[in-house]
Amino acid sequence: MSGKVSARLPDFPWDHLVPMAERARAHAGGIVDLSIGTPVDPTPEVVQAALRAAADSPGYPLTIGRTDTRQACIDWLSRRHGVAGLGLDGVLPVIGSKELIGSLVGHLGLGDGDLIGYPALAYPTYEVGAALAGARAVATDSLTSFGPETPALLWINSPSNPSGKVLPVEHLRKVVEWCRERGTILVSDECYIECAWEETPLSVLHPSVSGGSHEGILAVHSLSKRSNLAGYRCAFVAGDPALVGELLAVRKNLGLQMPGPQQVAMVAALNDDAHVVEQHARYAARRAKLREAFLSAGFRIDHSEASLYLWATRDEDCWDTVAWLAERGILVAPGAFYGTAGKQHVRVAFTATDERVDAAVARLTA
Repeated sequence: MSGKVSARLPDFPWDHLVPMAERARAHAGGIVDLSIGTPVDPTPEVVQAALRAAADSPGYPLTIGRTDTRQACIDWLSRRHGVAGLGLDGVLPVIGSKELIGSLVGHLGLGDGDLIGYPALAYPTYEVGAALAGARAVATDSLTSFGPETPALLWINSPSNPSGKVLPVEHLRKVVEWCRERGTILVSDECYIECAWEETPLSVLHPSVSGGSHEGILAVHSLSKRSNLAGYRCAFVAGDPALVGELLAVRKNLGLQMPGPQQVAMVAALNDDAHVVEQHARYAARRAKLREAFLSAGFRIDHSEASLYLWATRDEDCWDTVAWLAERGILVAPGAFYGTAGKQHVRVAFTATDERVDAAVARLTA
């Protein structure tokens, strides 16, 4: 990477966590790594079987994706999330949601002189994507903070990573109306939409939010969390066919194509709800154990009504909390990784194995 490009990017946050990880690994009982939300449970057999059956794949896949893959995305959004009115030209399979989020600003032709808005507490890749495109970025939850300027693109994220907050339908509807009045592209990161505990998240594409039109709106979805498919890199973007068409035109030129076998596996995953229910139950049990243990250890849990994280605080600097937990062999992510609004919180993932979760509970309640 050239010095000019790397200078525009923020530091990769997890590099700063290495000393704390080493401290946690030194614990006699080994590390309990709750810092990253990577799945640890098996990929569902129905998905593995579909991948094996599609292994003979000698030809290039189409960038637009297989028809049955796009139809499975449409059917899933309709069946599970009440989205109506999507056609095949409004869906595009992508190689993991992070790749899409990091490249989307540039691929939509935005850059120098354009303003990109993203949440005050946010997954770092929104800022990275703006920086790579040469655009300016503002982290805010207030639509009035833009003043007389109009952002070219606005990111929202519900359920939130890191806080697990779910945006209510009234707020989502207000954001849609605000963006349409100004010609701002609205992109909703909904990768945790099926990881819900105390609230029911709505897609920005739902008729009660969008008014039955997808104009100016995109939603990003991932199978990494719901189906333990992080290693498969299966995701998709859906919404306004004109915006999807712009992304497709660029991705054709770059050869950004989801491999054919993964597309077949994606169909199997989206068409099967049973494994999602089973995985949801596993996470619910781990979440309940960790939540109770952190509360008993003097923490407060804020938001966390959805996603795969607990947003925990002791009302102190997040790095002091990270250090306290590392001494007990527990590694978490400091909230400062997600913006200054998170400087007194830590993000606790409940994606560890049952054995490691139980170890963390024992250490917190000893």
